[in-house]
Amino acid sequence: MNKRTFLKTSGALMTGAVLANLEACAPEKRPLKNWAGNLEYGTGNVLYPKSVAEVQEMVKNSKKLRGLGSRHSFNKIADSTSCQVSSEGLNQIIELNRTARTVTVEAGMKYGDLCTYLHESGFALHNLASLPHISIAGSIATATHGSGVTNGNLATSVAAIEFVTGAGEVVELTKDDDAFQGAVVGLGALGMVTKVTLNLLPTFEMQQVVYRNLAMSELEKNFLAIMSAGYSVSLFTDWKNKNVSEVWIKDLVKAEARPNDFYGAKLATQNLHPIESLSAETCTEQLGVPGPWYDRMPHFKMGFKPSAGAELQSEYFVPLEHGYEAMKTIEELSEKISPHLFISEICSVAADNLWMSPCYGKACIAIHTTWKQEWDAVMGLLPLFEEKLAPFNARPHWGKLFTLAPSALQARIEKLNDFKELMQQYDPEGKFRNEFIDRNLF
Repeated sequence: MNKRTFLKTSGALMTGAVLANLEACAPEKRPLKNWAGNLEYGTGNVLYPKSVAEVQEMVKNSKKLRGLGSRHSFNKIADSTSCQVSSEGLNQIIELNRTARTVTVEAGMKYGDLCTYLHESGFALHNLASLPHISIAGSIATATHGSGVTNGNLATSVAAIEFVTGAGEVVELTKDDDAFQGAVVGLGALGMVTKVTLNLLPTFEMQQVVYRNLAMSELEKNFLAIMSAGYSVSLFTDWKNKNVSEVWIKDLVKAEARPNDFYGAKLATQNLHPIESLSAETCTEQLGVPGPWYDRMPHFKMGFKPSAGAELQSEYFVPLEHGYEAMKTIEELSEKISPHLFISEICSVAADNLWMSPCYGKACIAIHTTWKQEWDAVMGLLPLFEEKLAPFNARPHWGKLFTLAPSALQARIEKLNDFKELMQQYDPEGKFRNEFIDRNLF
């Protein structure tokens, strides 16, 4: 009996036990909100399974449902008017394979909770997002990323993925499977992810420094050199005064100290928050102080509420070779957008071969903006962003706010039809489809 058949059979045998325990997974009465509080979901029917068998039973007994991660998406990608199945209770480390250098975890595990264990075990992940608070399956499903011209998004570390299909069957895919490249960044549209296996590196230490006030003009001739100046590089700007207010450079520990001058920007002498008016207490250590990889790659510490708090976020991906041109076009909107934003971050992401990734087949820069929570103003400004970036065929982040017309978005997704075939294969009745999927993919 192969693994897939065994899982299906054992799931059926456990049905009675699952039904007996469904009281522990009873629906919440009130709809949840996303992390920033800008969105209340369309149902109070939220289920909290603690095993794959429970997920299978919930899927079989539902006509419509959506998987729910750490609720960090700012749009309706995880929304449902019928049922949400939270991965919150699926948060265990299943196996560390030292020989293969992989770790297998349940879908709801948060990066911040996994990283200490990996480091103490002698291993590391290739990259992390700016926040360690986010769930692994949700981050992978939306192609969430860190920074670095040679670093792919977080989904590129996936070696295997397990999910429950619309029929309630358990499927496990590895890189040897034809569907793997389409299923990893799956947008929650193929099934409920229950388990992920990640490739690992030997653990290492990093340090980060911040430079202040880089003239935008320096990017014209030196854009790639600046973005390649460390393991991870982020530019922070409010688009005023033709200036990048902060350049964050994260790197492997070096014997020599960073120079005081970086293309005219000056080395900071105190820890800084990306939004300079806010306390740096929530941010990871700077000033070149060495520390574990997981305590330098993110911008924010796990123990604090990250970023600005009450905010909105948008993000657009542009091919790396057009990075400076794209920034210049956004800078033209400075007077209109600056009053409504906290900060924009520009970083780079390596090319990958994941079908629904915005970086499929091309290295990109990501222009990420943290907006004040001024809904009407922001939703009126996003079309201006998208118009400016249209010549570069910009793609939005799947979990951020955007207003791009579905026809324009679909035209920029090379493997869309192949992905739709996977949806038909694994969820022919459309149980996992919602308004977001229907609007943007069909």
